[in-house]
This record gives sequence, C-alpha cells and structure tokens, in this order.
Amino acid sequence: MTYEITNPPPDLMVLVKGRLDTLTSPQLESELEPSIAKSKSLVLDLADVDYLSSAGLRLLLTLQKRFKKEGGSFVLRNIQPGVMEILRMTGFLKILSVQ
Repeated sequence: MTYEITNPPPDLMVLVKGRLDTLTSPQLESELEPSIAKSKSLVLDLADVDYLSSAGLRLLLTLQKRFKKEGGSFVLRNIQPGVMEILRMTGFLKILSVQ
C-alpha cells in the first residue's frame, strides 16, 4: 500500500493505492496522523484500492467517527466495484459518505 497526499490540510485529500488490510491500515493511519490532526476534512480516493479487509473497515470507521466528533467531514471517492460490494455487504454504505 502506498498513498499520496494530493491536497494538504485543512482540506486533506489522499490517494490510496494497493490493499487496506491488517498490515497496511495501521501504517496508513499512523503516517497520516500528523496531517489528519490539522484537517477539517478528509477525502480518501480509493480508485487504486483493490482489497479491503476488516482492518481496513476498522480504519474507515475510526476516521468517520473522528471527523464526525470534531465537526468535520470524511468522504470516500472513486471506489472500485469489489470494495464497494464489501462496503455494501457490511452496511458501511449507511455510515460512510461516498462520492
């Protein structure tokens, strides 16, 4: 998994590439923490994410709760069909904002 910050805080936009799984989700969260702490909004572009595990789902839920608690916004964008199906089956589409 790699990522690229395409727009800096306070309106953070991040393009994620690869898999969001047990190994990569904590890494992404840790590396983005300084930028997230300065942000009012976060857009995760998942156009190049082809796999999402339960650890990836946990990360998405954690980010959603954090931004909601702080009055910000968290949006997922450009979701691949396989990842979208996982979000649909788990009910996360009812919780997360998707563009």
